[in-house]
Amino acid sequence: MSLAAPTARPLRLAVIGGGWAGLSAAVAAVEAGHRVSLFEMARQWGGRARSTAGSGLDNGQHILIGAYRETLALMRRVGVDPAQALHRRPLALCWADGRGLELAAGPAAWAFTTAVLRCSAWSLADKLRLLTACGRWAATGFRSDPDRTVDALCAGLPATVRQLLIDPLCVAALNTPTREASAAIFLRVLRDGLFGGRGACDLLLPRRPLRELLPDPAAGWLAARGAELQLGRRVMALTRDDATWLVDGQPFDGAVVACPAGEAARLVRPIDPTWSAVAEGLRFEPIVTVYARCEGTRLPLPMLAMPDDDRSPAQYVFDHGALGGPAGRLAFVVSGAAPWVARGLDVTAEAVRAQAARELGRWGWSATEARIEDVIAERRATFRSTPGLVRPPMRIAPGLVAAGDHVAGPYPATLEGAVRAGIAAAVDITSTMQNTATPDSRPP
Repeated sequence: MSLAAPTARPLRLAVIGGGWAGLSAAVAAVEAGHRVSLFEMARQWGGRARSTAGSGLDNGQHILIGAYRETLALMRRVGVDPAQALHRRPLALCWADGRGLELAAGPAAWAFTTAVLRCSAWSLADKLRLLTACGRWAATGFRSDPDRTVDALCAGLPATVRQLLIDPLCVAALNTPTREASAAIFLRVLRDGLFGGRGACDLLLPRRPLRELLPDPAAGWLAARGAELQLGRRVMALTRDDATWLVDGQPFDGAVVACPAGEAARLVRPIDPTWSAVAEGLRFEPIVTVYARCEGTRLPLPMLAMPDDDRSPAQYVFDHGALGGPAGRLAFVVSGAAPWVARGLDVTAEAVRAQAARELGRWGWSATEARIEDVIAERRATFRSTPGLVRPPMRIAPGLVAAGDHVAGPYPATLEGAVRAGIAAAVDITSTMQNTATPDSRPP
């Protein structure tokens, strides 16, 4: 995907929402020579991938992978060096007890096949059944019936393969359990990640707070190029006046609605009730992150998988001490967290503490010395990637487009999905406003 090409006729564009999609759209629009006003109702940039104002901790343990090419390119464009900001290593889905799957560097398909054959937790028969299934998925272009679940897709795989690979990968990528997750979206993740070329499935773990990866550098880049930035400004009304879009009465040639789905639905409802109904129909799933500190703890890898059940909430734990943060600080991630949110965050934190005592004692975790630093619940972290999912389209009306990881596209709710959506929205609105043919544009 390319940023919009510079244009001879600058447009006055509004971007509503300063998350990763809105920032990406604004950067792409400024690159194309347009005058941009960026509105964000929160007091900080970043949307659902931000550093909190209080503790300074991130609102969740976000990770990137090597396949996030547009995100990495945008980081470089606004002055962030991914090699310095991110800890890169081949994908490893390993448990605290030593079981796991570790990929070596090299071509993705070869690295995955080699890792499967070397996995000591699986029998030869298990390995062959997994590789046969992957070959079958590759032969179909990693496509699936849109109504199929990941459970149905993987019904023929051994339980050990499901437990060690499929289940943790699905909940990490889609934030949706396999029994409810879309096989079509899951296969797209596999295609672009595990089999997307050399380095595509590498883990890229932040060494810096999220605000330093893209939000603050992008805002600084925009301000230096004359963009108007408004934090703490909630847009109340979006209306049409002939060929002009009015954002709270302020005129613009076009607008990008890059706020969360519910907020976007509110703004768009007077313009296109059908679009708003689709956006409001999305269901969301929370993610809870428990930050805990135990000075003597050091994990064997920066990220480990953890077995989850009714008494063990977290599926992953991250060692911040291995990523340039304080020694002994761990981030426990609870995806698909609705049942635990219902129990209460205090209950969740104590359950994580007990889970860590069971799983991490060999790595220096002490139940008596450990303390909870913070518990952060992002209650609408991602939309639920379920079969038959319908997402709102990018185009709403001439000169009005939507951006966000919830907008129609092949990916689940990820940083890369948000960035791609933002760039695509800027490219599209530039082409339509420059009188380029857009056959599927809808009338105002």
